[in-house]
Amino acid sequence: MEKKAKKSRLAGIPAWALSLMTLIVLFILLAILEDPNSPSLSTFQIVGYIFCIIVITIACFIICRTHPKSVWYTPLICNAVGFIPIIVYVFTDMSTFSELIYWISSIVLSVIGAIIGAINGRRIINSS
Repeated sequence: MEKKAKKSRLAGIPAWALSLMTLIVLFILLAILEDPNSPSLSTFQIVGYIFCIIVITIACFIICRTHPKSVWYTPLICNAVGFIPIIVYVFTDMSTFSELIYWISSIVLSVIGAIIGAINGRRIINSS
């Protein structure tokens, strides 16, 4: 008898829905980390922002490994909250440079994670 390949639970959920779930988790994490009374970043905030980048990168990798064709839009949806500060910085110079570096590194790492996940996902699908 042939063994049937097990599909993960994530395969039943569309990639755009998983990306939106990641975006909602990111909103919640950033709301917890935001301190409007502090003009500079605390150590807790910096560690939290790094944790957010890791969460987004891992989420893009897992989503694109499960749905390899979603590599084009998964990083965009997951980082949707990051495009606003980049646009504000470019046109008005109101954001801080460290915030700009944070969002650009988040986008770059999530795109890299998505591409690696899609390559890995295609390899798994082709070998089945």
